[in-house]
Amino acid sequence: MQLFNCPNCNSLFVMTKFSDVCDACYKEEEGAQYDKVYAYIRKKTNRTASMMQVVMETGVEERLIIKFVRTGKLRISQFPNLGIPCEKCGANIKSGKLCGKCTNSLVTDLQAFENEEKRLTEIQGNDKKNTYYMKDEQKG
Repeated sequence: MQLFNCPNCNSLFVMTKFSDVCDACYKEEEGAQYDKVYAYIRKKTNRTASMMQVVMETGVEERLIIKFVRTGKLRISQFPNLGIPCEKCGANIKSGKLCGKCTNSLVTDLQAFENEEKRLTEIQGNDKKNTYYMKDEQKG
């Protein structure tokens, strides 16, 4: 068990995979803060609100709203202007951690890396074959 200081109120707490703040702050986040955001975006007139509008109107920090989305507490699929930032480029996305462009870039980079690894393995294998072949010729 490891003790941490709560990033919100600085009190000591045991961090778990379910909570990254103390119990008091967790209850505040889950209760009042979440209820404010959900009540605001649930209204028909606010369904097209942007992240900044939700932050301004509810007083809830953007990082907390993003946390609600990332943990699945808020589903933003019905809210066209509400999104979370891609963790690489900051583009607005509806789910996950990376936008399509960054995902494709990462996949391309990984494929290039794998191809280079394969090429290096083949070169090393050929070098070993050539070394063995040269030793056999010297013996005979």
